Amino acid sequence: MTSRKRHAKIVESLRSTGVASVRELAENLQVSESTIRRDLTLLDRNGELLRTYGGAALTPHGAAEAAGAEVDEIPFDLVISRDEALKEAIAEEAVKLVEDGSVIVLDIGTTPLAIARRLRGRPVTVITSSLPVLDVLRDDDAVRLVMLGGVLRRNYQSLVGSLTEQALRQVSADLLFLSCTGVRPNGHVVDNMAVEAPLKQAMIETAGKVVLVAVETKFPGTGSLRVCSLSDVDVLITTSGADPNTLQLCREADGKVILA
Repeated sequence: MTSRKRHAKIVESLRSTGVASVRELAENLQVSESTIRRDLTLLDRNGELLRTYGGAALTPHGAAEAAGAEVDEIPFDLVISRDEALKEAIAEEAVKLVEDGSVIVLDIGTTPLAIARRLRGRPVTVITSSLPVLDVLRDDDAVRLVMLGGVLRRNYQSLVGSLTEQALRQVSADLLFLSCTGVRPNGHVVDNMAVEAPLKQAMIETAGKVVLVAVETKFPGTGSLRVCSLSDVDVLITTSGADPNTLQLCREADGKVILA
């Protein structure tokens, strides 16, 4: 099989599944994993997919095409005004968990951005791929700010892709403030963007404690890509309108629930 045909089959596979691992692709195409890794690196460079930890995902545009949709992701500047008071209340509770000198990973999203504002002046290290967080903390001498590299995702003002994931593999953090687009009644934490799910999973692996920040409208919210389960979450910070049965699942999995 020529490399061109192989590349076409890789993209076709991703359009069916959204994400795929190197091992799966190698088995399906009957080539070595090293060959698939080289293919994915080239396709990532050409913008046909996004290289992820252990595999690949469709770009946001490709995912929309695969679903037969023409709907674009809602821009960050529009999302930021939604449920603003609820996000601020969550952020107020979140910073109470932060000790001076700690290393914190801030996910992208508008609630982590609200947390970033409250970290100004604190002697902490913040690691993020969010450009709005950069804007908030760039001139704060108290905060040591570490930016994860990657491909610019303009619509959501973040950095994504294989470079971001490679950087995360070198990170060891005390706390992760994780965002999502939904928390299912079965306890699955989900996202609606194929490009984000593997990054969030990589962030979870870096942190000693995972804190999920999700306003009540995220129960169940939206999204079909599983990021993790509530059993992987140490603390869930939400607001009083969140589904009580889902919150109980978190408690039963030994997670702490904080209502802001």
